[in-house]
Amino acid sequence: MAITVECKTRPEGSKPNALRRSGILPANLYGHKGRESISLVVDAKTVERLLKQARVDKTEIELSISDINWNGKAVIKEVQTHPAKGTIYHLSFYSIAKD
Repeated sequence: MAITVECKTRPEGSKPNALRRSGILPANLYGHKGRESISLVVDAKTVERLLKQARVDKTEIELSISDINWNGKAVIKEVQTHPAKGTIYHLSFYSIAKD
């Protein structure tokens, strides 16, 4: 069963704490066509469901970024959590090269 995650590019000038308060988590995609990383936002509830199914550096995820019409496979590289609360703070994805 393929795991699919819908993302959007992060609005320019948006503050991470304001995004988290509105139920959206900041994320980054690395390894995307050799370019700089792409700043993304993902729905917090989607991330919670994703982390129940996927493992860091192991599970392939179908990542879809609607704003730039990009679809591809990625893995979760890092999950940052708040040190005291234990809530998810940030995600890092790494793109898998297409064969």
